[in-house]
Amino acid sequence: MRHNKSVNHLGRQSGHRKALLANMACALIEHKRIETTVAKAKALKTYIEPLITKSKEDTTHSRRMVFSYLKNKEAVTELFRTIAPKIADRPGGYTRVLHTGFRQGDAAEMALIELVDFNEAALASAAKKETKKSTRRGGAKKAAEAAPAAEAPVAEAPAAEAPAAEAAEAPAEAAPEAPAAE
Repeated sequence: MRHNKSVNHLGRQSGHRKALLANMACALIEHKRIETTVAKAKALKTYIEPLITKSKEDTTHSRRMVFSYLKNKEAVTELFRTIAPKIADRPGGYTRVLHTGFRQGDAAEMALIELVDFNEAALASAAKKETKKSTRRGGAKKAAEAAPAAEAPVAEAPAAEAPAAEAAEAPAEAAPEAPAAE
C-alpha cells in the first residue's frame, strides 16, 4: 500500500528525479505540449503548476525562485513573457493530461500533457460550440421570426447611404461636363 507517500519517486533517486522534472518542465514550457508516461505526466503536473502560479507575479524574487527549479533562462523568460499573461485570470488548472494509449515497446501507459490555454484546436472548438445552436427543434419558427427582424435594419441602411451616394454622383456628373466645355 502507498499510505502517506505523497511523492511518486519514479524509480529514481532525488537528484535524478529533480533533473528529470526540470527538463520536462522546460520542454513543456517551450513546446506547450509533450508526450510522456502517465506517471511522469502526473508528477510533472504537480511540479509545474506552482511554478506557473509564481509566474503570475513578475518580480525579481519570483523569477529567481522559478529559475532555481528550472535552471534554464530561456524557459523562465518564455514562462514570464508569453505564458503568464495568457493565464493571468485563471485560478489554477493550467495543465491537462490526456491519456493516449499504450507504448509499443513495453506497453507503458502514455499521456499527452499540455498547457490548457495554448491548445488551438480545443480553443477553436470551444468558440464553435458557443456560436452553434444547441437544438434543432423549432428552427423554422425562429428563422421566420428572425427574417423580418433582420430585414428591417437592412432596409434602413440603404436609406441612410442614399444621400451619400447621391453626393458622390453629383461631382461625377460635373467632371464629364468640364472637358466637354473645353
